[in-house]
Amino acid sequence: MNELLNKLLERSSGQKIAILAAVIILLGALYYSFLFDPHAIAKLADEVEIARNERSKKQLQAANLPRLQKELAELDAKLKQAVAQLPNRKEMADLLNSISNKAQESGLEVLLFRPRAENYQNFYAEVPVDIMVKGSFHNAINFFDEVGRLNRLINIDNIGFKNPTITGDQVILETTSVATAFRFLDDAERKKVAEEKAAKGRK
Repeated sequence: MNELLNKLLERSSGQKIAILAAVIILLGALYYSFLFDPHAIAKLADEVEIARNERSKKQLQAANLPRLQKELAELDAKLKQAVAQLPNRKEMADLLNSISNKAQESGLEVLLFRPRAENYQNFYAEVPVDIMVKGSFHNAINFFDEVGRLNRLINIDNIGFKNPTITGDQVILETTSVATAFRFLDDAERKKVAEEKAAKGRK
């Protein structure tokens, strides 16, 4: 680390400012590239819930009405597309395994992969995971990019870099982050969340 700092200090003021600006821009781009708007996620969950309710109503009416059958098919397609981005409880384990595998496939050593307690919302749960990997900066960025390409909504935030060392012509460092996946609550979980909110409202 001292060697890297010495090399930076040897550069001209203009070069040091340019390097610092590039780092700030890069970290800012990382944050916004890998972070979804929580309001958009909540909106998606609400849209799916509305589509499910509409589907149930139209399914009862569509037996002999071609127009309603067409609307039902369109709702099915919309629902399938939305649900594909938010897994259910059974699919969450596979999604977390996929994230861990992406780190290894990107040439990183996984030092920590620790799911936290889930945070329940009305129709979905946030599933945060503390991650620490070791490898080159390029491989870390490639890992985040690969996670972003998964067909699920996943936030990557709290990105940090520490303990850099030089190995050959590469800078090896530890990268920390929090990956937050999202899943739909099943009927029993939604009922429990509603009951807990109602109980809090009575206090």
